[in-house]
Amino acid sequence: MKNNYTINVSEDNLLYDFLRSKLSNESKNNIKSLLLRKNVYVNDKLQTKYNYELHKGDIISIKTSQFIDEETNIKLKIIYEDKDIIVVDKPSGILTISTEKEKNLTIYHLVMNYLKSKNKNNKVFIIHRLDKDTSGILIFAKSEKIKNLFQNKWNDIIKERRYYAIVLNKLKDKQGVIKSYLKENKNHIVYSTNDKVNGKLAITEYKVIKEIEKYALLDINIKTGRKNQIRVHLSDLSSPIIGDKKYGCENKLIKRLALHAYKLKLIDPRNGKIIQFTSDLPLEMKKIVKM
Repeated sequence: MKNNYTINVSEDNLLYDFLRSKLSNESKNNIKSLLLRKNVYVNDKLQTKYNYELHKGDIISIKTSQFIDEETNIKLKIIYEDKDIIVVDKPSGILTISTEKEKNLTIYHLVMNYLKSKNKNNKVFIIHRLDKDTSGILIFAKSEKIKNLFQNKWNDIIKERRYYAIVLNKLKDKQGVIKSYLKENKNHIVYSTNDKVNGKLAITEYKVIKEIEKYALLDINIKTGRKNQIRVHLSDLSSPIIGDKKYGCENKLIKRLALHAYKLKLIDPRNGKIIQFTSDLPLEMKKIVKM
């Protein structure tokens, strides 16, 4: 979703219904979150009611939330937030959580600073992770109880984990499923193996969306959540992800790994309902495939 933009109302409608019709790529939860987080203005006046009556000629302004962290000057894009969870769009190049070498420059720390800016007693708990160089959707919990509720059922509640990847070389098969067992060596390099006993099964579905020159944009759905799974599998096909020096692509076309977690669909363990979050293809990746 764009950070700030306007929509002209052409006929009478209710606010939520109108947003649903105009923001067709956004889930119901994302749209409800816009209203909840006070991101919707009608004729420059804040509106939060789902059933607010719109009239022809009204102008709706959408202002999605961004928090600028004072410590790092990094912008944190908030996709969704309620009393239990917060969903953010993680930038590439930032760790999910701290390591021995890096304590503060993490998405966890940015989310914590954001929540504490609202209330110093707020807390944050990690539910799942993304690699440092991968951008996209991450969910955090606001309590240990909610963290455990999501984590304990994670493999059962996940329905879709989709990524965009730009790879070097065009793929012979325009869609397919990659299966292998993955192991990690002492240098922290993950690789495919026939060792079913010590390796962990990884399954990756892919489909070519667009090809341009010697590159291809892929839509990927992972059926398992192994470390570096997508990166290893695409390297196995001799089509490594652009910017992935670790797994065979020294290409300098982009200053980041061209891998973005753009969709997360799951069963909300709090109520059993389907929730879905999405994130646009980052600008630097769009430029490569001219989208």
